[in-house]
Amino acid sequence: MAEKEISQTVISRLPRYFRYLGELKDKGVERVSSQELSRLMTVTASQIRQDFNNFGGFGQQGYGYNVAYLYHEIGKILGLDQPHHLIIIGAGNLGQALANYMNFERRGFLFKGIFDHDPSLYGKEVRGLAVQPMENMERFIEEHEIDIAVLTIPKAGAVAAAELLVKSGIKAIWNFAHVDLNVPDRIQVENVHLTDSLMKLSYNINRQQDGGRQESRCSDEEDG
Repeated sequence: MAEKEISQTVISRLPRYFRYLGELKDKGVERVSSQELSRLMTVTASQIRQDFNNFGGFGQQGYGYNVAYLYHEIGKILGLDQPHHLIIIGAGNLGQALANYMNFERRGFLFKGIFDHDPSLYGKEVRGLAVQPMENMERFIEEHEIDIAVLTIPKAGAVAAAELLVKSGIKAIWNFAHVDLNVPDRIQVENVHLTDSLMKLSYNINRQQDGGRQESRCSDEEDG
């Protein structure tokens, strides 16, 4: 029987479910209904049930969901029941900030190395690991069974770095460079374009302001 194809929209909600369930578990909550989860997450209870039914349901009629069990099962679906080794390409401010973010390790993402093109950074320690030249990266990936590369270098060098990562046998790239990467389908890419998020905020601010101005004009016209 063929495995059911799950939409990326559903998958994109799983980390948020995992986060909220983790918070409930830490508070000692043993079970939760879809309605209770809906109020916490501002996702409809119907949507929650539909999402979970893609993976077998997890709940019991009249009981709801066992928080610890559901948290564990969603973690397995997300692949968090096994560690992932990652390296960072780019030892600038963003690369160093990501390397020092402790929550990655609590989720099983283990920081193994950091690389850069800039000779002035070689040997500088980030989270106890020395920055290495890019020339060492291919061998390092093989020797340390690296799954994920985090790309935090400028756009100009990102494409060449991605080509080297493909050659090195990387499985996935978390891409913070402001460029879309053309890599084989076997390599998973998650793009994080920070300025895109800011522009979305800008759009929503402007839309809200325009809406306020529109309401004000309508009010003035009515008063007139």
